[in-house]
Amino acid sequence: MAVIEIEPSKGGLSGTLEVPGDKSISHRSVIFASLAEGTSKVSNFLTGEDCLRTVNAFRSLGVEIEQSEDNLVIHGKGVDNLNEPVVPINFGNSGTTARLMSGVLAGLPLFTVAYGDASLSTRPMDRVVVPLKEMGAAISGRQEASLLPLSFEGTTLRGKDHKLKVRSAQVKSSLLLAGLLAEGETSVTELGKTRNHTEMLLPQFGVDLSVKDSTITIKGGQRLKASDVHVPGDISSAAFFIVAAVVTPGSELTLKNVGLNPTRDGIIRVMKAMGASIETNIHTYVGKEPVGDVHIKSSTLTGTTIEGEMIPNVIDEIPIIALAATQAEGTTVIKDAEELRYKETDRISAVVDNLNQLGAHVEARQDGLVIHGGSTLNGGTVDSLGDHRIGMMGAVASLISETSVTIVGKECINISYPSFFSHLDKIRK
Repeated sequence: MAVIEIEPSKGGLSGTLEVPGDKSISHRSVIFASLAEGTSKVSNFLTGEDCLRTVNAFRSLGVEIEQSEDNLVIHGKGVDNLNEPVVPINFGNSGTTARLMSGVLAGLPLFTVAYGDASLSTRPMDRVVVPLKEMGAAISGRQEASLLPLSFEGTTLRGKDHKLKVRSAQVKSSLLLAGLLAEGETSVTELGKTRNHTEMLLPQFGVDLSVKDSTITIKGGQRLKASDVHVPGDISSAAFFIVAAVVTPGSELTLKNVGLNPTRDGIIRVMKAMGASIETNIHTYVGKEPVGDVHIKSSTLTGTTIEGEMIPNVIDEIPIIALAATQAEGTTVIKDAEELRYKETDRISAVVDNLNQLGAHVEARQDGLVIHGGSTLNGGTVDSLGDHRIGMMGAVASLISETSVTIVGKECINISYPSFFSHLDKIRK
């Protein structure tokens, strides 16, 4: 495992950054363009390892995908002309690839086998497999197909009305993709609002669907048409620099061209509720996705409570929010976030262990965290545990620690933000 030692900041953070393309939209752009008929161009594509797993999955299905830096040209073959892979598909560490591709592979008239790395092979797949089987999918695997590796014996799927038991955009998207390949109509009713990139992007590829309250309905048998996509900056990546600028004294930072989808901007709302000085300016739309700049100044924070409907909106940002909360006045409580235990690692335990090792006072709950503010971080070691968001949390912690912080396993950050460390260097005074 690669190691990096980062010294505390001698001054505030300043300047302008443009974070990489949105991870969720990058995945979906590749999937929709590959299933479409015709050639699509995807610009500002996130070239992190996770998104490249989705690219390679479709290459194994016979789709020609050309890549030049962060630009893709995807020669879609349509759903009827994909090839049966000759070797198993490797999803690596990408939960998004695994869940969304399951909805696709279940409905294709092909036999496929998919597997992942050691971490992904422990993450629950039954949340997509069970409802897919209810649509007629033939899926086999370990522990009643609840864990990777999985095999898919392509069958004709039947549309179904699904009422989700978990708040998950991945599950929702997987079932909508299966519904697109199924006979009849499929609806998905959510427990609570989750990120809606699938619903926003599918119509750009010529797909009709309806969204009414918490239910999305899609008719099977529709043909996707090629479309060009420019991927906005990833707000989940921007979150690390938002918090870095807020907690590092003397900072003033601008992040350009960030996706500000209302189902993803919880990090900004939470930080503002804690007292952060953050201004946003939506200046354009990419398709239906609002895009703008985020201006941040260092601020004094107070503790807050994060729970309920807000949790799906900030689920990926909770590690960095927890770090911000260690610097706030008072206590911050995070509830209803048990989903964190099923990410790349058990993020509740990872956050508690690493922040406490640095000198913070954080307590674990089964469904969240209690963070006692006013901590002085001493420095030390952060073990990423192979989780990119834990590694980046540790890097931001180094800026405000008394001594340097060593990040163990820094290579995992390439999953979502290959240029993270160069961007961090760029804005340090």
